[in-house]
Amino acid sequence: MSSNSTQSELSEEELRELIPQLQQLTDKYKRAERVQKALFDISELASSVSNLNHLYTSIHEIIGDFMNADNFYVAFYDPESNIVDFSYFVDEFDEQTVRQLPAESLMDGMTGYILKSGNHLFYKRDEEHKFAEELGFKLVGSPPYELCGVPLKRGSQVIGAMVVQTYDEGVHYNQEDLEVLLFVSQHIVTTVDRVKNRELTERTIRDRTRQLRRTNDDLQEEILERQKVESLQQALFEISELAANLEGDMNVFYSSLHEILARLISAPNCYIAIVDKAQNKLEFPYFSDINQATIDPRPLSLGLTEFVLRTGQAELINPPRVLQLAESGELDVTVAQKMLKSANSWLGSPLVVDGDIAGVIAVQTYGKHAKYTARDQELLRFVSHHIAVAMERKSNTEAIQQYNTQLEERVKERTAELNRANSFLQQQIDERKEIELKLIHDAHHDSLTDLPNRAMFTSRLELAVASKQRYSENMFAVLFIDLDRFKVINDTLGHHAGDEFLIEVSKRIALCIRGHDLLARLGGDEFVVLLDNFDDNADVEEVASRIISSISEPFLLDGREMYSGASIGIAHLERYYNSADEVLRDADAAMYQAKTLGRGRFVMFDKSMRQRLIEELELENEFRRALRDEEFDFFLQPVINLIDNSILYKEMYVRWSHPTYGKIAREQFRQVADHSGLTIDLDLFQLAKACELIKRFEDTDEAIERIAVNVSINHLLQPSMVNHMTEVIADSGIKASRLVFEFDENDLNRRSQFILPAIKKLKRAGVTLVLDNFGSGLASLSYLFAYPFDFIKIDHRFVKSLPRSQRNLKLIQSVMLISEHLKFNVIAEGVDSPAQLSALNDIECVYGQGKTLQRAVVLDMTKATD
Repeated sequence: MSSNSTQSELSEEELRELIPQLQQLTDKYKRAERVQKALFDISELASSVSNLNHLYTSIHEIIGDFMNADNFYVAFYDPESNIVDFSYFVDEFDEQTVRQLPAESLMDGMTGYILKSGNHLFYKRDEEHKFAEELGFKLVGSPPYELCGVPLKRGSQVIGAMVVQTYDEGVHYNQEDLEVLLFVSQHIVTTVDRVKNRELTERTIRDRTRQLRRTNDDLQEEILERQKVESLQQALFEISELAANLEGDMNVFYSSLHEILARLISAPNCYIAIVDKAQNKLEFPYFSDINQATIDPRPLSLGLTEFVLRTGQAELINPPRVLQLAESGELDVTVAQKMLKSANSWLGSPLVVDGDIAGVIAVQTYGKHAKYTARDQELLRFVSHHIAVAMERKSNTEAIQQYNTQLEERVKERTAELNRANSFLQQQIDERKEIELKLIHDAHHDSLTDLPNRAMFTSRLELAVASKQRYSENMFAVLFIDLDRFKVINDTLGHHAGDEFLIEVSKRIALCIRGHDLLARLGGDEFVVLLDNFDDNADVEEVASRIISSISEPFLLDGREMYSGASIGIAHLERYYNSADEVLRDADAAMYQAKTLGRGRFVMFDKSMRQRLIEELELENEFRRALRDEEFDFFLQPVINLIDNSILYKEMYVRWSHPTYGKIAREQFRQVADHSGLTIDLDLFQLAKACELIKRFEDTDEAIERIAVNVSINHLLQPSMVNHMTEVIADSGIKASRLVFEFDENDLNRRSQFILPAIKKLKRAGVTLVLDNFGSGLASLSYLFAYPFDFIKIDHRFVKSLPRSQRNLKLIQSVMLISEHLKFNVIAEGVDSPAQLSALNDIECVYGQGKTLQRAVVLDMTKATD
């Protein structure tokens, strides 16, 4: 029994020991429940509060349930503006008058420490020096007794701080308070963001609503204005109809007119006055006034009506203006006094018939509040015109009816504007889409032929190159097409015919290819075709042959048959190609080779062509350098008089010996100059050297009477070039008569219609003119009649066949016979054997040039330039 009692007492003691623990646990659960409720309240705030100030106040109250929060503030940091915004601040000692402060003024304090470090802060005044040394901050404002602050974070970024502090020594913060702040801070940022977003959304909605309301008000004003305009137009239409359909009593017309005016402006009183010039008085065929039943005719005086008759314009007269007119003597004083007494507002407009003022129409009001405006004045001016038309009676009825028809159409147009306004925006959108589509189309198509342009073709070709690199079995080929005689067609028939020619060519090429092949125009007379999905190279060659055959057919341009042709370069896509430009480059090279071989054919590209092009390019560059440094060999070969062996003139020409490529043939030499665009520079260079030679040997035993230089036809295409050549001669101090210009017949044949004025100008300057290589081109005999050449050089190929070719001998004799009538002399070129010389002597040819007569002499031009 005793032992049971002891056991029972121990259990009670144990229970007593457990009571504090249970009490502590109960407090902990209660605190946890309060924290949960606080978080629930914060969450509710996010959906119920629309103003941030209310939010911070509510959060302050929630935190005040857990701890002493008499002094509480929330601050946010904006790193871009470097500003700290105290969104909420309550303090019993410090009154925060400035909500925003520069961050640098706070970063040394406790708030700055929280913002910089992202750590919470638990501060006590008795440990102030310890905090200052360890954390390195200074106190800003009134020093608190204790402070508990936590960072506000969005993810890992610190965006602000939330702080509670006390100045009461009896109030203390503990670890639980800090944990509550930390826990609450994790949810406050989300809540603030939600409230801010909702506040921003609501503000945006309010702004948008105001904007829509303003837009709606503007639309309503516009509708009202349009309704006013429509009403005005309707009234004007009725007035016009009334004048056009005038029949019977004029009083009916005047009454109808008054009724219409009363709907437009305030017109309780209206009258029409007609001038009787014979009796010098005013008559009133219509008079309606609330203060006076009738009015009698009266003599002309200084009244309002007479003032309008004198000025010939519509007049708006209110009391202030009456005084001015009375003082200036324009109105009778009694009229002005009467008008001032009744506070009249008066409008009058002249009635003009056949250029003469026949009368006046006037409206008036009484009282200070009914005043007319300039708009009413303009309206009355218009109405007066219709009254005048009506007074012309039926003589002008047809004209008035026509005017009414036009007015009705304008009224209908204006009325339709209201209906079109609703669909105008959609119409604009549709038009903009159409314009955008057209711009896209124009950006990728040629404006003349509507074919794809270079940009679109290059884009498609890039895709083909990429496809070939990924799938080597895919077959692609590019045809580069260049047209013959396009420049001739442009120059002879004009650009319009050239455009028609290009359009027709594009149609013909399109008929020669398949539907899925791509035809494009690169520019000028260059077209390209991208072929794909073919079986072998024979298919590509067949397409090229069809194109060449199609373009070789005649073209009908401006009623004339013109012929052209095509040279085609073909480049097959291989896997080593990296870009579209490389493929086009090689196809262009193959086309150039086709033209070189004689045009009207196609050539497949191979790598040797590229090497040749590179060599030609290098040769052109070397030619530029050689021309700049004058690294040419100069030769003189005379033209001999076969009768007395005297020298007619000496021909100077240049040759080029390259250290790597050796001696450059004469044809290649000229070709390189043409391709590099230096033909004119080369000719001017030779002309200058010829002048130097003449000067050099002047007054010596080797004096040269005349020197000839070969001149390109390009000098004759522009008058400025001919002037430049004559200036070079004049500047050298040499007479133009000591120079001879030799023009190649082949060049002359291509542009014969452009150069006759230039040749005549050189002839007048005194230059001796020679047609070189006669017989090597087409229609050569026409030049003998059309151009004033002094000498004709027979092409060396005719002389070479002498004496075995009697036919060529007869041809030279024929030219000599013509020369007697056309006053030029014949020179046989290329006399390289005694037999040739003997044959020329037999036919009594006077002049010759060649090795047998005298070989060309190499000159040392360095002396000439010293």
